[in-house]
Amino acid sequence: MEALRYGYTTGACAAAGVKAALLFQRGEPWKDVELTALDGTELHIPIKNVTTVAEDGLCAEVIKFSGDDPDITNGVSIFTTIRRTNGSSLQFLAGPGVGTVTKKGLSVPVGEPSINPGPRKLIANVFKEMTGKAEGYSVEISIPEGARLAKQTLNPILGVEGGISVIGTTGVLRPMSEEGFKNSLVPQIDVAKAAGLKALVFVPGKIGERIALGWNIPRNAIVETSNFIGFMLEKAVERDFQKILLLGHIGKLAKVAAGVFYTHNRIADARLEAIAAYAAEAGLPSRHVASILSATTTEDALSLLEAERLKQKVCNRLAERAGIRAERFLFGKAQVGIVLVSMTGEILGTNRTAQQIGDEFSWNIPKKGSVPSLSQA
Repeated sequence: MEALRYGYTTGACAAAGVKAALLFQRGEPWKDVELTALDGTELHIPIKNVTTVAEDGLCAEVIKFSGDDPDITNGVSIFTTIRRTNGSSLQFLAGPGVGTVTKKGLSVPVGEPSINPGPRKLIANVFKEMTGKAEGYSVEISIPEGARLAKQTLNPILGVEGGISVIGTTGVLRPMSEEGFKNSLVPQIDVAKAAGLKALVFVPGKIGERIALGWNIPRNAIVETSNFIGFMLEKAVERDFQKILLLGHIGKLAKVAAGVFYTHNRIADARLEAIAAYAAEAGLPSRHVASILSATTTEDALSLLEAERLKQKVCNRLAERAGIRAERFLFGKAQVGIVLVSMTGEILGTNRTAQQIGDEFSWNIPKKGSVPSLSQA
């Protein structure tokens, strides 16, 4: 089996562009630069072009290469423009397609370009290498495709406006990094904390998000978890959140009732087993339990429960059990409310903690069996 190819981050592209521009300024070869990543990895990054621009600037273009990582910026042009200044530090500027931070809680202050600390340090290292000091220049990074690509990221939720972020912890983009994806979700919690919120609403997917927006829940409180429910619960508790509402499709949250906190269907597809177990507990005849276990979807399983007039009882039991398992997972450090919904937005089941959290924060959580208007969410 062939080894997966590593790539380089947007931050490494910008740093390589700075080095190429400085080499161009010296009259030295610039078309292929060597860059030492923050973890010591040596990167060789090709430069597409370097040109002079207005106000005595130099602009380098680098084509992002993501290796075998499915990164949305792969093949995108990263432009880095440097200009001399009279300042005693490096000045970072957001060009077209690079966002600006508008909410507290991220790794750079409000009002600053969304150029993360890793890329800033990498660029500063290049200036020290090439000029002996990291000062006296402005660095403007532009990503023309950034405004479009930002719609596929969490930036609109995190309060980064105008484009994507220039990211990268070390400069090396390692393929298929699940750890990197998990960590990219955590800033949502930091933004909520910085905004002074006391409770969070975790939504594994878009169904829960659309519904939550119609319940008087602050946008900053809604946190996308993807399949990493347990990981995100732990990160919330680390940041002293003690009240968390899990809101999502029964197919995801039934797994939590079974004690499953990483819910990718290829890793843990226990939804039908969990529904069948609690249906049996509620008195469903064994022949119907077998039908649930052989159902294609959770919706099929729910139709069987409804025909036996057990849907509400089983869904409420699943919600209560999911809350118990989540609180046990956190060793009792937080209260966890559960709201199970269907594909159409019907409230299938809630636990008592969900209603208590909703009442405390004046969230308009409907009663079980109601169907919120998704068009208003």
